[in-house]
Amino acid sequence: MMRIASNWVFRETSRLGFAAVLLAGSIQAQADLRVFACEPEWAALAQELSPRSVVYSATTAQQDPHQVQPRPGLISKMRKADLVVCSGAELEVGWLPVLQQKSGNRKVQSRDEGLFFAADYVETIDKAESTGPLAGDIHEDGNPHLHLDPYRILDISKALAERMANLDPASAKIYRDNQSAFADRWQAQIETWEKQAEPLKGLNLIAYHSNFDYLLNWLGINTVGDLEPKPGVPPSSRHLASLLQKSQSLQVDGVIYASYQNAQGADWLSKKLGVPNVELPMSVGGNEDSHDLTGLYGSLIQTLLKTVTGSSS
Repeated sequence: MMRIASNWVFRETSRLGFAAVLLAGSIQAQADLRVFACEPEWAALAQELSPRSVVYSATTAQQDPHQVQPRPGLISKMRKADLVVCSGAELEVGWLPVLQQKSGNRKVQSRDEGLFFAADYVETIDKAESTGPLAGDIHEDGNPHLHLDPYRILDISKALAERMANLDPASAKIYRDNQSAFADRWQAQIETWEKQAEPLKGLNLIAYHSNFDYLLNWLGINTVGDLEPKPGVPPSSRHLASLLQKSQSLQVDGVIYASYQNAQGADWLSKKLGVPNVELPMSVGGNEDSHDLTGLYGSLIQTLLKTVTGSSS
C-alpha cells in the first residue's frame, strides 16, 4: 500500500509540476516584448501600446539624453531586448551604437527589425544646413525632441504599434487595438490642452537649447532668444550680457529651461529682466505630475500658465 501511495504521489507531483510549467509558459508568453527605450517618453508610449510588455528606460528626465554613459547595466538590458525605441535624429549617436555593438543583440541592429527611431516616421524641424565643429552640437537630421508635439506622437504611436505587431504577430491585434484606444484618448486630450493653452499664444520666451521648440511651436509661443551661444555650449557671461541687451527692446515674458539643465544662467537673466524663470519637465518623470505622457503635457501647460501668465485652467 505504501508503494502504491508513493507512486500516486509521484504521479500527482509530476502532473502538478507539468501544470506549473504550462502556467509559467503562459505567463511568460503574456509578457509579449522586452522593450529597451532610450528615453522615458518612449518607455511610456510603449507601455501604453503594450501594458504587458517588460519596458526599460535607459535614461530619466533628469538626464541629458545627449550624454549617456554606456554602462554594463545598459548593455545587459539591450542584450535581452526584442525592441529598442529611441528618438533618433542623432540624439543618441554618442552612445547608442556602443550599446548595440557591445550587447551583441542581432535583433536590435536594423531599423527594419528591432530598432525603432521615432524621427523616421515624422517630419523634423530645424534641420541643419551646415554642420561642423564651429556650428556647435546641432543635428543634421533636425530637432530630435519631437515627443513634445502631440500630433507627432499620434503618428509615432501608430508606427510603433505596427512594429510591435510585426515582431509579435500573435499579439498584433492587441497592439493595434491599444493604439486605436490611445489615439482616441490622445486626440480628446489635444483638444482640451489647446483650449487651456489659449492664454499662452503670442508669449515671448527665452529658452535653453532647442528642447521645447516643438511644444512652443504647437502652442504658438515665440522663442526670442537662446541661453546657449551655440547648440550644446553652456551659457557664457558674454552671451548672457548680449541677450540682456537684446531683450531691452523686446517684450520678454519668461525664461525656460529643462529639469536636467543648469539653472544658473536662466536665473541670472530672469532676475535682470524681471521675468519668471521656469523649470519645465523635459520628459515623463520630470516632476511629480508628469507620471505618464498625459501628465507630462498637462504639467507643461499648467506650469507655463501659472508661472508666466499667472493663471491656470
